[in-house]
Amino acid sequence: MSKPYAIFDMDGTLVDSMPYWKNLGRDYLISKGVGMPDDLRSRLLKMTMLETGAYFGSLGVRGGPEQIVGEINELMHQNYRTVVGPRGGVGEYLEALRERGVKMCVATMTNAGLASTCLERLGLMRYFDFIASCEDTGIGKSSPHIYQLAAGRMGARQPEEVAVLEDAPYAARTARDAGFYAVGVYEPFSEQKQEELRSIVAEYIADYREAAAALRRDAFQRKEKL
Repeated sequence: MSKPYAIFDMDGTLVDSMPYWKNLGRDYLISKGVGMPDDLRSRLLKMTMLETGAYFGSLGVRGGPEQIVGEINELMHQNYRTVVGPRGGVGEYLEALRERGVKMCVATMTNAGLASTCLERLGLMRYFDFIASCEDTGIGKSSPHIYQLAAGRMGARQPEEVAVLEDAPYAARTARDAGFYAVGVYEPFSEQKQEELRSIVAEYIADYREAAAALRRDAFQRKEKL
C-alpha cells in the first residue's frame, strides 16, 4: 500500500467485533431469560433494528421496540468498552504505515464516541487523526459520502490518493466505484465472502503482520536504492 492517505473501517477491519455482532440477538435474549428459535440468526439478518425489537417483543421480551433496541445497543456498547479486541497484527501494520508518513482516519457505521472509546482502550486511536461515523451523516456505506467526507478532511485532493480498507465486499465496491484505492481485509467470520472481496479490491490483506513486514521490506529496498 503506497498511498499517502488511508481510511480504515473499524468493525471486522481494525477490531474483532463481528463475533459479538453476530451473537448479539442470542446474547440479548439469554440475558432476558427468553427462549429463541433455532433459526434466530437467519431471521434477524432480514430485519431492521426496530423490526428486531418488535420480534423480540413477540417472543416475550417486555417493553416496546424502541426500548428493546436501546437495550440491545447498550449490550453491544458494553462489549466495545470491555471485551472487543484488536485484529491480530493490526497495530504492527498501523505502525508500519505511520513510519511511511501515511495520514490515517476511521470511517465506521458505529457511533464515533463509542468507536473512540474502543480504539483508545486498545491503544489504536493514536494512529488516527479522527473518526468519521455514518451515524452522524445519516448515510451508510452503500454511498461513498463517508469516504469522500473523510478524504477531504484529511486533505486529499483526489480519491486515487486514498486507500480505503474494508472487510465487507459491498463497502469495498462502493469505495472502488468512487475512485478510491480499495483494500480488502480478510475477516474469518465472513469466509464465504472472501472470493467476492478479492474480486473487487486492488489489494488484499490476508494477514496484517505479513502486510506490515512487506511494507518495511519495501521501505528498506527504497532506501538501498538512494
